[in-house]
Amino acid sequence: MNDEEVRLIARARLRDLAEAGTPGRVNRPLVRALGETGLLPQLFPRRLGGAAGTEVAAATLCHLRESLARESTEAETSLALQGLGAYPIVQSAREEVARRWIPRVAAGEAVAAFALTEPEAGTDAAALSLRAERDLDGWRLYGEKAWISNAPDADVYTVFARTTPAAGARGVTAFCVAGDSPGLSGESIAMLSPHAIGRLTFDGVAVGPEDVLGDVDAGFRVAMRTLDLFRPSVGAFATGMAQAALDAAVSYASQRQAFGQPIASFQAVGHQLAEMATRVKAARMLVYDAARLYDEGAADEVTTASAMAKLYATETAQFVVDAALQIHGASGLESDHLLAHLYRDVRGTRIYEGTSEIQRTIILRQLLKSPDA
Repeated sequence: MNDEEVRLIARARLRDLAEAGTPGRVNRPLVRALGETGLLPQLFPRRLGGAAGTEVAAATLCHLRESLARESTEAETSLALQGLGAYPIVQSAREEVARRWIPRVAAGEAVAAFALTEPEAGTDAAALSLRAERDLDGWRLYGEKAWISNAPDADVYTVFARTTPAAGARGVTAFCVAGDSPGLSGESIAMLSPHAIGRLTFDGVAVGPEDVLGDVDAGFRVAMRTLDLFRPSVGAFATGMAQAALDAAVSYASQRQAFGQPIASFQAVGHQLAEMATRVKAARMLVYDAARLYDEGAADEVTTASAMAKLYATETAQFVVDAALQIHGASGLESDHLLAHLYRDVRGTRIYEGTSEIQRTIILRQLLKSPDA
């Protein structure tokens, strides 16, 4: 699907469903519609009920996220979270586990979630303390996860737990955990932007050897492979929001009259619009360059390019949305205005899946690896 086709689906089918959802909870009718319209299947391989090849292309993921973000951030987020939660199962699960869950996730019939963050382990993901204790040939999970998207409503979670104490990133294992597992409970967390986010409590949740994603003690690798794919697409989401804000600002400034002329004709406003447009284009180029490198398998370049794309695109989106709101003045502050909505949504992109500060650290580390450094 091209950009206009995706946006048309969002306007005709997804917007109303998004607006009818309960703030802070998973919108299952919206998730089902993403499956029925053929958008969700593009994130999953054909062998598991999707419409992609053997692997989803990063460029496809970025295209879908940017296009949807221009029309409905709720629809965009619902699609992205299905991919984020399920991709570790696609890439690392046993075949029978993947076939149990992925066709349902791709169809929008089951909701997936990526459970990595903990109250004391966000940016420092290697400090995870949710523990997996040996129990016969399996494990039991004890501890808490926090700020988990789609929690506590998801049907299946990718959960990262510590299987070897005091081993840092080398002692973490990824597990596939059903949402109705005995001992698993949770609650919603009210956030600035009312997306479905919550905390989870694990009180002896049983997982077997068949539930391990990848290898024991190698879960951090599973997480990083997933984030390498999804990090540029966070930039695409931000770019879509920035483009929507820019479009709104150009339209408003062209029509709004002050002192007998459109406010766009005043240099202070016109130059701001030009700056916004330039930054949006630069962000888009960084995002799709990172996606291209990922799809070409340029492993030595992907980490830096993805960090740059996420950093610049999310910081740009924050700037553009804020500038667009300033151009609109008081009207943009009305709670149901597009820009008020974008202002709430854009802020989190600079935090999740690696803060802007962490992206700068990643970029610096790669720079210092250079032979000339």
